[in-house]
Amino acid sequence: MSDQQLSLSPDVARQLATTTKTRPQMRGITPRYLLRALPWVDVGAGIYRVNRRRSFVLGDDRISSYTQDGACRILAEDLREVPYLSDADGALLSELAEAFEEVAFDPGQELVLEGAPADKLWVLVHGRAEKRATGRYDDDTLIEVVGDGQFFDLDAWSRSASMPYRVKAITAGSALCLDRAALARVADRDESLSAQLRTYTSSERPTPGTEVPVDLTAGHTGEPELPGTYVEYEDAPREYHMTLAQTMLRIHTRVSDLYNEPMDQTRTQADLTIQALRERQEWSILNHREFGLFRNVAPGQRVQTLAGPPTPDDLDELLSRVWKQPGYFIAHPRAIAAFGRECTRRGVPPVIDSRFGSPLLTWRGVPLLPSDKVQLTGLRGAGTSEILLIRVGEAERGVVGLRPSGVPDEVEPGLSMRNMGMDNRGITSYLMTAYFNAAVLVEDAIAVLQNVEVGTYHDYS
Repeated sequence: MSDQQLSLSPDVARQLATTTKTRPQMRGITPRYLLRALPWVDVGAGIYRVNRRRSFVLGDDRISSYTQDGACRILAEDLREVPYLSDADGALLSELAEAFEEVAFDPGQELVLEGAPADKLWVLVHGRAEKRATGRYDDDTLIEVVGDGQFFDLDAWSRSASMPYRVKAITAGSALCLDRAALARVADRDESLSAQLRTYTSSERPTPGTEVPVDLTAGHTGEPELPGTYVEYEDAPREYHMTLAQTMLRIHTRVSDLYNEPMDQTRTQADLTIQALRERQEWSILNHREFGLFRNVAPGQRVQTLAGPPTPDDLDELLSRVWKQPGYFIAHPRAIAAFGRECTRRGVPPVIDSRFGSPLLTWRGVPLLPSDKVQLTGLRGAGTSEILLIRVGEAERGVVGLRPSGVPDEVEPGLSMRNMGMDNRGITSYLMTAYFNAAVLVEDAIAVLQNVEVGTYHDYS
């Protein structure tokens, strides 16, 4: 009797029941805080031109190297980062590049002594070092930390002067060094280079990266003759064209005709595709090789970590570079976690603030926006990343997002879904396109903290 079924089984009964369903879920959807934080400018003509005051020419303060047959070599064309070599002949650059010699160093090793003759130009290939000088009261002062690709000290080396600071290695690494005698040899043969070198070493040369000054006077005494002036603009201002993320969505009419209740199959497919397009949009704004924010940081706005992990001191240094109305830090979630650990270690836990409907860590009142689009290199548990700090807004001369003011078949701002018709298999295709870009209006609107180590943990017991 106990084996006899007395009622309808659940497995059979559920055939008469209606299932409550969710919409299709997508793991790849993120909050996309950057897209929400950027002010968006509607571009009517498809091109956004950033007009600026004329500035004295400045490179990216990096000289690249490569490895050939197990030896490191300087990329000759990248020697144009040196101002007086910017227009030099290619053969001359190759000769100088061949004259570099590789040097290995260990942690704690003194690379250059303060006051010693600057007879070598150092280009760091791999590793970090710190510049230190004697302060006003004979105290030890940290000037900055330098890393891969950076060189020192160009001014002292060009003048054959004494080193104004000493350089001490923080990590093991290698560098390429060029004797001052090699530069003298090629300058003796090339009158143009010799003239450019004399101009560079003169006391009247402008500081690279600064704007052409506006002549004016100030005061309230006497009747001084007023200077005449005008403001110079860049001859060839940068123009940002609309870029895009694009795909073709295909849906069979049999599916959309027969299986369209309770959820519209076309709309559901389109929603998920839009999410993927927006995710790619945020990645491109951060990492695109031409206009990505990480690729458009000016030389003076790059900061190396003091010890590897991101500390409050490192973020304070970033804030000193973007001190005019800083808006947001942008970092990989693991970098934010690493920063939180360093704050806990020091006993200064970051303040939590609610932005965009979520609790976010802040430092000095500036939110840290997590984004998995920020690159994390190396091993997942012991890799390195970067932290970006931006000022936002057109009126604030910051970073702005760009999108067209209107496109045909627009379903969201800057995103269109255009019906391409049906093929002979009964499949309807839709062209899905997101148009966008991002512009940095002035150089000091953005700064980056580089070589951020995310795998350092501490014992708090």
